Order: sequence, then C-alpha cells, then structure tokens
Amino acid sequence: MANHPKPAEPASEVSGPQERHGVLRYRVRSACQASETLVRIVLPKKLPPPGKRRVLFVLPVEPGTATKYGDGLATVRKLRVADRYGFVVVAPAFADWPWYCDHPTDAARRQETYMVKAVVPLVAKLYPHEPRRRALLGFSKSGWGAFSLLLRHPDVFGVACAWDAPLMATRPRFGMTRIVGTQENFERYRVARLLEQCAESVRGATRLAHFGYGNFRDHHQQAHALMRRLGIPHLYADGPHRKHHWDGGWVEQAVTWLDEMLRDPQLLRD
Repeated sequence: MANHPKPAEPASEVSGPQERHGVLRYRVRSACQASETLVRIVLPKKLPPPGKRRVLFVLPVEPGTATKYGDGLATVRKLRVADRYGFVVVAPAFADWPWYCDHPTDAARRQETYMVKAVVPLVAKLYPHEPRRRALLGFSKSGWGAFSLLLRHPDVFGVACAWDAPLMATRPRFGMTRIVGTQENFERYRVARLLEQCAESVRGATRLAHFGYGNFRDHHQQAHALMRRLGIPHLYADGPHRKHHWDGGWVEQAVTWLDEMLRDPQLLRD
C-alpha cells in the first residue's frame, strides 16, 4: 500500500487508511454517530500544494453504504473529477439517514457536528487547505444539507451546489423527524429561513448554485426567487428534468459550477 498520511490528533477515533482500487478508506468512531462510519477519499494524480488545494465533499443521500440512489463517489470517479479539476474528493458516510442536522436530545444523531467537527478536521489534517476552497455537492437530502451546512457555517465551507432538493421545505418530511426531532429544531435548519437570516454573509462572491429537477422543481423555482429578492448571488438553471439518482446526468454540470465559483478571486477576499 502507498505511504499515505495519517491524521494527527483526530477529533474522533480514526483507523486507516485502507486502499482499495484507488480509494482511501478511513473508519471513524465518533460519539456523534450511533455506529462506526466510513470516510472515503480519492486523490488527484497530481496533488496541488496546500495553498491551491481544493476539497469536494460528495454528500450522501442514504445511510451507510446504501446505493438505491447510486453511489456519489462512484459517479464522480467515473467522470474523473479528481484528476480533471484537481479536487481531493471526500465521501463521508452516516450511521442514519443523512439530513445534516443535530438531534436536540439524542447525542448519537448529531450529523451536523459530526460533519463539521469530525469529518472536516480529519480531511484538513490529512490534506491541509483553506476553508474557502471547500465545496459541497449534493442532491435531494444532501442538496438540502449542502445549503444548510454552508449557510450555518460560512467560514467552514466555501461553495455549495444542490440539485433536485427540497430546499423550501417548511416541515420535516421523508424521515427527517428521526434526525431533526422537532419542528422547533427544524426551524434552525430550514433553508428559506437561513437564506433570509444569513443573506449578508453570502452577498459577496457567488457561493451557492442549484438547478434541475426530478421531484422538486417548485422548490428550486421558489428558492431562486427568494435569493433574487434577497440579493444573494447564485447560479441557477430551471432544468433539465432528470432521474432522481446520482447517475441522472447532473453531476457534470454541478462540478463545473463548483469549479467556476471556487475560481472567483472574490471568494478568498470576502
């Protein structure tokens, strides 16, 4: 196995890496998750220096290694995203359905904390980089999560792109109550509320992008209208209609937009 770096002072108990077919696999035990989770990493053939290094977090829509809606990392690898764009590609997994929220009372369902306090520090120690060079990619649940994570943590993440996501949801749906717990707690993560509350922090460089639909066209249309009203710069396209799946054909456009936003000099000046 190649000599890959091990994390120094990990935030959680971490073992690895194990290398399988070009994928580095770290096993993570965290008090924020009910069971051991997996963080998979794919490196570009030529790793940029820390000052220019960029990280792409491919956010899952299912728990563990389930693939009913495809495997985001497999799709990104098929498109050779790491080599073409120079990304360190990171695919974290979660012990439960990923909604990227912290449960108000169950300490083992703190997905936001796990992402921000365990996954991000692990990657930062393995492959040092600037926070504004971090990109979030997701659809459906994870598209919703990409927006909420960036809006709640604008100093931790740089840009986010969501496709076919319930961005304008007003109450917990699709099993979300299991993770968010209550309507009151849901309000802390509701994307429409966060856009209004955090508009000032994302009014400089273009940091948000969303497009297309399979199931949630109206959500994207309403989110676009809200962001225009709030003066939040963003990238948006109404369509095309595609299958609600990682292999639906939308990832190429999303990565192109993320790359475009990360190249904006204003992003690092804000």
